[in-house]
Amino acid sequence: MVTAERVLITGNEAAAEGAVRGGCRFYFGYPITPQNDVPEYMSRRMPEVGGTFLQAESELAAISLCHGAAAAGAVPMTSSSSPGISLKQEGISYLAGCELPALILNVQRGGPGLGDVRCAQGDYWQATRGGGHGDYFCLVLAPYTAQECCDLAVLGMHLAEKWRNPVLLLTDQQVGQMMEPVTLPPLGPEAVGDPDWALTGAAGGRPRHFIHSYCGRPNELVEWNEKLIAKYQRMATEEVRYEAVEADDAELLLVAYGTSARLAKAAVTAARARGHKVGLLRPISLWPFPSGAIAELAGTARKMLVVEMSWGQMVEDVRLAVNGRADVELLNTFGGAVPRLPDIEARIEAMLA
Repeated sequence: MVTAERVLITGNEAAAEGAVRGGCRFYFGYPITPQNDVPEYMSRRMPEVGGTFLQAESELAAISLCHGAAAAGAVPMTSSSSPGISLKQEGISYLAGCELPALILNVQRGGPGLGDVRCAQGDYWQATRGGGHGDYFCLVLAPYTAQECCDLAVLGMHLAEKWRNPVLLLTDQQVGQMMEPVTLPPLGPEAVGDPDWALTGAAGGRPRHFIHSYCGRPNELVEWNEKLIAKYQRMATEEVRYEAVEADDAELLLVAYGTSARLAKAAVTAARARGHKVGLLRPISLWPFPSGAIAELAGTARKMLVVEMSWGQMVEDVRLAVNGRADVELLNTFGGAVPRLPDIEARIEAMLA
């Protein structure tokens, strides 16, 4: 590919290419709709950059391959959709417990159970609360355009390498399969871990390295958890990201991410055109969540409307952030249904009235 070019691709393909441009040279996947064009794309792209593509025999195998590649100093990528990400949770917990980097793409689909292949945002709790066993966090980035799928995949590769931690790119069926123009960044070098900790071989007399998450000695696990908690606290301080649209003077603030944010943004534009002081806070990092920004805006916006495609998950983080200083309502869809712009506009009018 040309170093810098503007192309028309899906959000899934943009995320895959973003990972490549961010230094990904190892991809391990397993097919499930609606993310199937990611492994298909990577099967062509990895050989072009001297990388390795492997379709594993299962989701469990794919995340375990990420564990092996990361332990050897790589920053690998895997992708799946909701039920497949559930199968990867044990491996993700092991990655976090071993402080190993990986980029993990979840193109959400409807659930629970097998659900269907349509648009949903029901994996928010799973993504932002670790998802697997034990106390840990993944950095969670939520793009809402194909361009952001690319840009945040590049960022996710760098953050995984920086923090030695899994980074989850959380999209949905609409964002993943919609085609949009994307400006691709230059192709970066391979992302690699620090040889001071990676299992690169002890030839030459260097001390052997051990990467494990089992702590059998007294107080060893306490000390290890304290080390991880300190890292998560730094991540929570340094990696908060969000977009504020017409939010400074907003009397009513919408909060949404992904496909829901696209509709909420259009509703804000329409409301402003009618003379209403309505704004949008779009979390880009779902963990760490931009609680401070929402709490600050609660001083002006006495009413907030959360738009999401679930029974109501992110709305709980918004309520925790405002701590009773604003009325928080929920406009939600679920089961593969997408919010309608007229419904959002009608709710805005009703709340302002």
